[in-house]
Amino acid sequence: MSRIRMIIQYDGTGYVGWQTQPNGLSVQERLETELKKITGEDIRLHASGRTDSGVHARAQVAHFDTKSRVPPDKFAFALNAGLPPDIRIAYSGVSPDDFHARFDVEKKHYRYTIWHGPHGNPFLRNTALHVHHPLNLALMKEAAALVLGAHDFAAFKAAGTEMKSTRRTVYVSQWQRGEAPGLLYYEVAGSGFLYNMVRILVGTMLEIGGGTRSVEAMARALSTGQREDAGSTAPAHGLTLWRVEYPAFDTENHIHFSE
Repeated sequence: MSRIRMIIQYDGTGYVGWQTQPNGLSVQERLETELKKITGEDIRLHASGRTDSGVHARAQVAHFDTKSRVPPDKFAFALNAGLPPDIRIAYSGVSPDDFHARFDVEKKHYRYTIWHGPHGNPFLRNTALHVHHPLNLALMKEAAALVLGAHDFAAFKAAGTEMKSTRRTVYVSQWQRGEAPGLLYYEVAGSGFLYNMVRILVGTMLEIGGGTRSVEAMARALSTGQREDAGSTAPAHGLTLWRVEYPAFDTENHIHFSE
């Protein structure tokens, strides 16, 4: 029995999310169906975490156990031959038997993309939120800095969700301009994230940048833990799971591009 680790990239537009659900096609279901064809086994994938409907992944990590004799590095090629073009395996390889894609995570990185301009960008319509009104980027950067460190992020989780603890540590929280005029990125990395946490952080900062909330509103929400003190939830399609770090494995070292 071998444990195989994969890095999966997908455009989440056409899926109900990562996790298999009864109400539509998920990324997990599509991959497990393809693995069944390759191995003849009923394989269960374990991922670094769930992504919601419409959320994308540049570096989702998942593992599975198999008796198949397919070489670990060839699973990427075998799967990509049968998968639709909106899902790709960027890497596959053998992992230690005790590796767990979810429980061993040290840091997760997300990117939220904004297209800021008077008109929408047809090429980014599925991967960036279009904002047409003025934004004060300096205030958004100031608000993002308040998120750094260990906090109780209770105000930034979806209403009605129950968690054992709402404390998380954020290592990176910054806005930056993209490679083309009009592109804005929110980059955030942390020990873990609550349900909808990144999208609510973005929604809050967009309201701060748009002038409908003050920077102090971010500090107040972190202090009170009340959902009503934070902003709206930004739409799912602007969010991408960007990178996952483990003690001895970093997705950034295994996503290869030809030069």
